[in-house]
Amino acid sequence: MTKLSDKIKTALDESRMLILGTQILLGFQYRAFFEKGFEEIPRVSRYLKLAGLAVLLLAVALIMWPSAYHRIVWKGNDAEDVHEFATRVMDVALLPVAIALTLDFYVLTAKVWGVRGGILMAGVIGAIALLFWFGYGLIDRTRKRRHLSKRKENSKEAQEDRGMSKTSIHNKVEQVLTETRVVLPGAQALLGFQFATILLEAFDKLPLSSKNVHLISLALMGVSVIFLMTPAAYHRIVERGEDTEHFHNVASRLLLASMITLPIGICGDLFVVLRKVTDAVSASLAVSLIALAIFYGLWFGFTIYRRSTHT
Repeated sequence: MTKLSDKIKTALDESRMLILGTQILLGFQYRAFFEKGFEEIPRVSRYLKLAGLAVLLLAVALIMWPSAYHRIVWKGNDAEDVHEFATRVMDVALLPVAIALTLDFYVLTAKVWGVRGGILMAGVIGAIALLFWFGYGLIDRTRKRRHLSKRKENSKEAQEDRGMSKTSIHNKVEQVLTETRVVLPGAQALLGFQFATILLEAFDKLPLSSKNVHLISLALMGVSVIFLMTPAAYHRIVERGEDTEHFHNVASRLLLASMITLPIGICGDLFVVLRKVTDAVSASLAVSLIALAIFYGLWFGFTIYRRSTHT
C-alpha cells in the first residue's frame, strides 16, 4: 500500500506533467492569432482556433486546481481528500486538451491538405488521444483484478534479474515518471514550434512535398506527446494513484514508444530545413537518415546490446 504522502506527491507531479503540455499548446494558441498566416485561413478555422483556446484555458484551470485546493482547504497538510480530489480532476482534465489538440490539427492540416485532409488528420489524432488518455485506462481498469496475481509474479522475476538492486516499486514508479518528464518538455516544445511554422509566411513558399513531410512530422510529434502524457491519466484511472508493478510496466512501454516516434518527427523536420537551405533533396534526405540512425542507435541499439551483456 502506497503511503498517503507519496500518493499526493505523485498526483501533484503528474499534474505538473500535464500542465507542461498544455502550456506549450496555450502559448501557440495565443501566438497564432498574430501570425500573418492566420489572416489567410478560412473564417471557420479562425473560430475553431478561438474554440480551441477556450477549451485549453479550461484545461489549464482544471490541472492547476488541485494545487489551490491543497493550499487553501488543507493548508498543505496530507489528507485523503486531497488525493481523491486531484484524481477526480485529472480524470477529466485531459478531455479539453484532446479537443484543443484535435481542433489545432484540423485547422493547420486543412491549410495544406484541404477540408477532407484536415478532418482525417484531426480524427486520427483525436481518436489516438481519447484511446490512450481514457480508453486504455478504462479497459485496463476492468481487467485489473484478473491480472493481480500475474503482476506479483512479474515483480518477483524483475527483482531476481542479475545485476539489479531490489528497488522498491514506489521508487521505480517515481523514476519512470521523472524520466518521462525529461523527454516530455522537449517533445512539447518541438510540437509548439511545428504548429507555429505552418502559419508563417515562409512555410507557404515551401514545395508541397516539404509541407507534407512537415505535417507527417507534426502528427508523429503529436503522437509522442500523447504517449508521454498517458501515464498520468492511466495512473489516476486504473490504479487510483497506487504504485504497482503493472503501472510501472505500462509507463515504461509508453515512454519507449514515444522515443520511437519522436526521432522520426525530429528528423522529418530536419529534412525540411536542410532542403530549404541547400535545395538538395538527396543530400538532405541522407543527412536526415543519418541523424535518425544516431537517435535509434544510441537510444535502442547500444542499450539493447548492453542489456544482452547483463543477462
